[in-house]
Amino acid sequence: MNNSDHKATFSIIMTVYDDARQLEENLPLFLEQEYEPADYEVIVVDESSTDDTTDVLKLMKAKYAHLYSTFLPKPNRLVTRLRLALTLGVKAAKHDWLIFTDIHTPPPSPQWLNELSAFTTGSTSLLLGYINRKTGDVRLQPFDSVGEARLVISQTERKRANGHSGRMLRYVRGKYDFVVVRREYGHETLRFFERDIRGMKLLGRRIGIFVHNMFH
Repeated sequence: MNNSDHKATFSIIMTVYDDARQLEENLPLFLEQEYEPADYEVIVVDESSTDDTTDVLKLMKAKYAHLYSTFLPKPNRLVTRLRLALTLGVKAAKHDWLIFTDIHTPPPSPQWLNELSAFTTGSTSLLLGYINRKTGDVRLQPFDSVGEARLVISQTERKRANGHSGRMLRYVRGKYDFVVVRREYGHETLRFFERDIRGMKLLGRRIGIFVHNMFH
């Protein structure tokens, strides 16, 4: 457990596109964490939304001083879009730990950051987080290096829309809800996002993740 006088500091990073309603409903849950005395910030990258997302963010920023937003222009074919958007968030982050999350997956309680802080100790470099929506419990899977989590991240993030579903056996299948990583490893972690994995290679990764998580 962390000493209360030296708690981890967090930069929560998410991307949005036409998510005005989800921002109104869920963003306050990220912004109103009961996390003292440590500081934290929330960074939202708007991927050229066409709804009221921009207006919602302006109103929210007027209310919450620790909310920041940036804008990703129209698609760039030279760079995968999700990685580019999150990279903008990483560059803007100022705290020691980064949390890559999704506006559709809000924290289950105001104590979420306190739970995470207790695991940001020792040699831990990265955490994968799984939220039980029925109970509100958070399960954290620690890794000593980013490379150890490569299989899970690249397999899950290849199809982000399916990677955060509420299906059974989400943990053993590696379908996590958020990633927590030391800031110095943020760009390295993003290299595993949106990789094109198919066929037998994809099947092999799924089996490897399933076997690893069944026994850890």
